[in-house]
Amino acid sequence: MAERDREFVEFVEAAGASLRRTAYLVGGDRDRADDIVQDALYKLYLAWPKVRRTGNPFAYARRMVVNVAHDGKRRPWRREVSTADVPDRMERDDFVSGYAERNEVLEALRGLAPRQRACVVLRYYEDLSVEQTAEILGCSAGTVKSQAARGLDTLRKAIDRARRTSRAL
Repeated sequence: MAERDREFVEFVEAAGASLRRTAYLVGGDRDRADDIVQDALYKLYLAWPKVRRTGNPFAYARRMVVNVAHDGKRRPWRREVSTADVPDRMERDDFVSGYAERNEVLEALRGLAPRQRACVVLRYYEDLSVEQTAEILGCSAGTVKSQAARGLDTLRKAIDRARRTSRAL
């Protein structure tokens, strides 16, 4: 195996899980996350010599994941509409109640606009600074702050709405 390939494989082994988590949170679907990461890693491999010289391949790869996730949304043949059965009312002492809260957050996250979702995921899930997030998304720090604030507000409202609806059932 060539040195270039060995370095790339080591990078993928080290960063793959984190890139997949980011793709899942930005893309909203596990299967789609796999496709996003695969597309991003393919593009990264083609640019690997240049990326390796920049000194921060993980930031570059993360940006590629976000870009691929957004590009996929623009292609009409990739748009899918998920449907799910409406669950029965959950009992509060049910052992999966913590999971249901996680699902509420993930469902609310899927409802955000792509830029807001990317800002919220990178800032609060990946724990990146405003500046790092701005660099990845190719925008200003002010845009990151405003999009993250709007995204968090939208998340709060969506979760409150979902909880009021579940209590009414």
